[in-house]
Amino acid sequence: MAGIQHGIEVIKGYVKIAPTNPGVYRMFDAVGKVLYVGKAKNIKKRIVAYTHFERLPDHIKRMVSEVEKMEFIIVENEAKALLMENDLIKKLEPKYNILLKDDKTFPHLMINPNEDFPALRKSRGARRDKSKYFGPFASATAVNNVMDIIQKTFRLRSCRDSVFHNRERPCMLYQIKRCSAPCVGKISREDYHKTVDEVIAFLAGKNSALKDKWSAQMQAASDAEDFETALVLRDRIRTLSSIQGGYNVEYADIMSADAVAAVKHKNMVCIQVFFIRSGQNCGNIPYFPKHAADMTEEEILEGFLSTFYAEHLPPKEIYVSHELENKEFLEDAIGTKINRYQKGNKAKLIERAHENAVAAIERKLAESATVESNLIEMQRCFDLPRIPQRIEVYDNSHNQGTYAVGAMIVATPEGFDKKSYRTFNIKYTENTNDDFAMMKEVLIRRFERMSDENRPDVILLDGGLGQLHAVHEALADYDLSGITIIAISKGPERNAGKEFYHIMGRESFDLPFQSPIAFYMQNIRDEAHRFAIGTHRKKRGKSMFKSAVDEIDGIGAKRKRDLLNFFGSVEQIKAASVTDLMKVGGISKKTAEKIYKYFHN
Repeated sequence: MAGIQHGIEVIKGYVKIAPTNPGVYRMFDAVGKVLYVGKAKNIKKRIVAYTHFERLPDHIKRMVSEVEKMEFIIVENEAKALLMENDLIKKLEPKYNILLKDDKTFPHLMINPNEDFPALRKSRGARRDKSKYFGPFASATAVNNVMDIIQKTFRLRSCRDSVFHNRERPCMLYQIKRCSAPCVGKISREDYHKTVDEVIAFLAGKNSALKDKWSAQMQAASDAEDFETALVLRDRIRTLSSIQGGYNVEYADIMSADAVAAVKHKNMVCIQVFFIRSGQNCGNIPYFPKHAADMTEEEILEGFLSTFYAEHLPPKEIYVSHELENKEFLEDAIGTKINRYQKGNKAKLIERAHENAVAAIERKLAESATVESNLIEMQRCFDLPRIPQRIEVYDNSHNQGTYAVGAMIVATPEGFDKKSYRTFNIKYTENTNDDFAMMKEVLIRRFERMSDENRPDVILLDGGLGQLHAVHEALADYDLSGITIIAISKGPERNAGKEFYHIMGRESFDLPFQSPIAFYMQNIRDEAHRFAIGTHRKKRGKSMFKSAVDEIDGIGAKRKRDLLNFFGSVEQIKAASVTDLMKVGGISKKTAEKIYKYFHN
């Protein structure tokens, strides 16, 4: 009680100097660690709420009891406060904030109406200002289905600019009536842009208006005896009708919305998100936020919306499973309507999201039980001092000593922690054909940066006794207390499932063939192998790409980008004539000749 009263007095002191502007506030404990990051339309008014002891939930009381200091950041509006709060939470990972592990980028469809002949493309990651974006789609399959519909109905091009600018006759897509072949003048720029406007209307859900428009145009074309145009319009109407006929009736009247349900079930929290666009279900995805066990479903949902829509494109409306205390603030910050429905199709959609959240928790619990049993068995088989909470697995990859990289993956009771994966470009090992020397370098560099927070329980090496002895030799001057180093080598005839395990001071041994723990050890070893090879291929690809273009005198980053945007690949640049090279903006005849000579010397 004394701690809570002290915290309330600390906050009251800051209320006197708190701004009344929109912004972000941070709460710190006695050692300067951030306890909580919050946002507010009026900072002073928001933090006053923390001084009303009788209204505070238990977890907030605990937080207030630890507060020793506060800091404020003023911003222009609610949207800026939302973005800043999200950035600070991701950076500082405060003890009392909901932490959302959201490293996923969703696919979108994009089109730039400012281009002469815009192409419809799939997009992930950063958005370009001049393009229009539609989505998100929960999976690549969902976005491919919509793209397929648009190609059949509207016949927009989907090819790369380099292909488009260099075609001399229509491609196969034109032959099968999936492209209007603007590359060779089969459609005028004006008519093509009319089609682009129709695609944008379709993706915005204006299907009925499109059907009415096409019906009138078809009748007019028929009256004018332009039967070819009338047939094209008839096919478009039929395709659109078949799409609408295939809509789930529950979603037919929903043009652009996300349904978000928060569920606490069996001491676990899940948030399920359904994406509905143009009457179609574009997929759903579950999230399992951290630090949520003591919070109400309303608090969890509000924290999720703040974090999720600070980084993802919001729809026209968000349906939620609970009433939100700060609904108006979130609407202003996100820039969309947030509503809770009690009946009708929208309420049924939330019910569906709720059911999926419960099912996701059941699956997660089953998976966690399996991982937990494997970790318990791992403790027994390898004589570990405790059930491992952090397992680091290391592997090297190179091509006859070139493009050498080391890779580290991390496995935890929650599964693979991909945010903790690391790669090591081999810098100091002279002979990069020497796997032992490379592994020594990687482990030394890892231990130099180790802290109490990321100290592993187990280090698993892809290699045999030689690798194990080399690593122990390299780490002789470091504190290895509580860390077990295991090497895994391939068994007889290199068969999976018959691997041998090596630990210092113990005879090498294998695990029961096809046992769950054997599969688990293979799985985490294979994940490290996959990650190492993928990293190596990226490095090799970048190096090959660099050597092919960057060594040409006078070709900087901008010209290289312009060349690649125009031709699409280094191979196409190599094959281009001087005349073709001069078609690229900024490439003079002299520069074109220099590029041509470089590749044809």
